[in-house]
Amino acid sequence: MAFPYMEAVVGFMILMYMFESYLDVRQHAALKLPKLPKTLEGVISQEKFEKSRAYSLDKSYFHFVHEFVTILMDSAILFYGILPWFWKKSGEVLVYLGLNSENEIYHTLSFLAGVMLWSQVTDLPFSLYSTFVIESRHGFNKQTFWLFIRDMIKGMFLSILIGPPIVAAIIVIVQKGGPYLAIYLWGFMFVLSLVMMTVYPVLIAPLFNKFTPLPQGSLREKIEALASSLKFPLKKLFVVDGSTRSSHSNAYMYGFFKNKRIVLYDTLIQQCKDDEEVVAVIAHELGHWKLNHTMYTFVAVQALTFLQFGGYTLVRNSKDLFQSFGFDTQPVLIGLIIFQHTVIPLQHLVSFGLNLVSRSFEFQADAFAKKLGYASSLRAGLVKLQEENLSAMNTDPWYSAYHYSHPPLVERLAAIDESEKKTD
Repeated sequence: MAFPYMEAVVGFMILMYMFESYLDVRQHAALKLPKLPKTLEGVISQEKFEKSRAYSLDKSYFHFVHEFVTILMDSAILFYGILPWFWKKSGEVLVYLGLNSENEIYHTLSFLAGVMLWSQVTDLPFSLYSTFVIESRHGFNKQTFWLFIRDMIKGMFLSILIGPPIVAAIIVIVQKGGPYLAIYLWGFMFVLSLVMMTVYPVLIAPLFNKFTPLPQGSLREKIEALASSLKFPLKKLFVVDGSTRSSHSNAYMYGFFKNKRIVLYDTLIQQCKDDEEVVAVIAHELGHWKLNHTMYTFVAVQALTFLQFGGYTLVRNSKDLFQSFGFDTQPVLIGLIIFQHTVIPLQHLVSFGLNLVSRSFEFQADAFAKKLGYASSLRAGLVKLQEENLSAMNTDPWYSAYHYSHPPLVERLAAIDESEKKTD
């Protein structure tokens, strides 16, 4: 008797849903606490705390509903054989259009077109509610309905433009890869990731936001001086109009080798009235670069990608695995989908491990900025961002350890204060 792979996968999905729901309940209880953590008393105003609490609870209630609907749909799709049924119907659509359904590339693209349409339909109500109810209720949403629709159409257009060549290449590689399939797949994805990291900020991101050079002034001079002191090869310094969609704020850097760029959200500049607070946030980001965190993360992701492709090559010819999910044939894409479902346990463990590493990197970057003399400004900047973004003030330690790639504000401030005490 063949092993019931599908039943095992669905069972584990439900178990993970129950475990993560338990963590969500713990976090929800923490969010309902009526008082600030002692570390934040006198630091965060009571007004901001109440607004943060209301915003976090709204998102928490929404998350419960969204996750419940998601697990129902995902489990039903696997358990009731909707995946193979959808694959069969996508082939029939090709026949109706006069195309060859035996061509796996055509069949896969037809299947993915249906999946994209289904995803848009099922996700749209949640996206609309999140954006135009929750985010609007708490003063974050700045986009109009038509801008929302326009962004969605642009995203679909880009998927239609970029997706087919990538899918076709993967199918050809799997069909002709032979014993070195894992290496070929990894090599292709490695090159693709480099191309996308180069193309996205230059060609794709400007389709959704406007990037303008940071005007001359004290803020620009301070950032350029900081970058120069660290020998950071800053070539361009942009401001992005994030305020057209949301009042949330952020900053990031990108680029290869000697062509680095820094991007500031206009909301970050608006919220941090003091230039030193913005510079301190940038010092933190440059700390990631100076300490090679970006490189370590990239290498780790590439290693995990290679291991995943290695695992896929071991199971892609397992007829029992495909038959357990209702397939008589072994399409490349379906094999990848099934494999992703079968390694869910490992993915959760890896994700947890990466979060632990990421949290460690955040503490190190904070310490780096502190060593540069930005301790008080960084502290003030972190508090300001926490207040303006209405981030959760009270967090459950289990939930935080499992989900957060960045430590909660309480922990970051405690680490900064501790390092200052040691210095004193």
